[in-house]
Amino acid sequence: MSYSTAGSLRTVTLDDVRGARKMLAGVARTTALESSRHLSRRVGAPVRLKCENLQRTGSFKLRGAYVRIAGLLPEERAAGVVAASAGNHAQGVALASSLLGVRSTVFMPRGAPLPKISATREYGAEVRLQGQVVDETLAAATEYAHRTGAVFIHPFDHPDVIAGQGTVGLEILEQCPEVRTIVVGVGGGGLAAGIAVAVKALRPDVRIVGVQAAGAAAYPPSLAAGRPVPVRDPATMADGVRVGRPGDVPFGIVGELVDEVCTVTEDELSAALLLCLERAKLVVEPAGASPVAALLSRPGAFEGPVVAVLSGGNVDPVLMERVLRHGMAAQGRYLAVRLRLTDRPGALASLLGALSAADANVLDVSHVRTDPRLGLTEAEVELHLETKGPEHCAEVGRALREAGYTVMD
Repeated sequence: MSYSTAGSLRTVTLDDVRGARKMLAGVARTTALESSRHLSRRVGAPVRLKCENLQRTGSFKLRGAYVRIAGLLPEERAAGVVAASAGNHAQGVALASSLLGVRSTVFMPRGAPLPKISATREYGAEVRLQGQVVDETLAAATEYAHRTGAVFIHPFDHPDVIAGQGTVGLEILEQCPEVRTIVVGVGGGGLAAGIAVAVKALRPDVRIVGVQAAGAAAYPPSLAAGRPVPVRDPATMADGVRVGRPGDVPFGIVGELVDEVCTVTEDELSAALLLCLERAKLVVEPAGASPVAALLSRPGAFEGPVVAVLSGGNVDPVLMERVLRHGMAAQGRYLAVRLRLTDRPGALASLLGALSAADANVLDVSHVRTDPRLGLTEAEVELHLETKGPEHCAEVGRALREAGYTVMD
């Protein structure tokens, strides 16, 4: 593939994205574009969901990984490829390499979720667990590349990868030619940059909005500074966008072509993931739900029709449970209560009866009788309750106090 040059960095053109699409024919799926009546009502404009969570390997990452590896010279393929990732990029590189007959080695953190490790191995990669955090894993993969001659496949900072991700933009324009706004999650920036290249070349009137988790938002300060600025200790449940520094190549494209980069909170991510599961019947990881979180947090701010890109669906079941509870709590549908009562026969049954009368569903009960903080005749109970919203939460609290219980927390 050929590239134009901007300064010392190669950039990506519409022809590059079109060439990537030809490479991906029969490899990557043209994923569905689903309407969401619920989100459309909430936002006040037609909303459609681009379901890259249903892509092969469960995310858009296959597109860029395949184009990058397919573009290697024969001698580079013979040396094999290496990547560092805790999830989606690992699986994309593993499958792309297998399809192209290239040996792949993927370094993953020791704490990576077991389902993602297993999937990466099943797609054909040799998995090496090294480092506690991604930075340590990345250093190990880079050292391996220098030592063995294997080609390092960067998850976002390469023109071939960006061109591959840009094929999502071509599909959106074909599936929804009337689109006015595209909302896409941003980590290193490869997906947003690729979509922007394709869409702005064909439809410069379409507004493109990037979304970052507030705890890992490197793009807003970087755009303000005019250069990539690292964020120290990025922290978010959305590991797919937990990137501490924008990539050099995508940063230039995002700065030129993406209209806005906004941020969302952890509560908003949790609520968006829950909505995708309950109303759209789609399993989406927190990073993939970030565009939905932006729509929910700023209803009325997006001209429709709006396309929200659900970038991935690879969510660890343990994290899914935590996020769903967090999302329910953010919507006032999950309540944790700690209270004290008199330790006597039937006291717990009476408490449960009061909760039943308040129409609260008890999910879990923890009952402590012996603790230095408690009086001789006291017991402490922690309850996890399913409720019907913020007003019902307040009603449950009032009902407990009116029944004579001391609510601690």
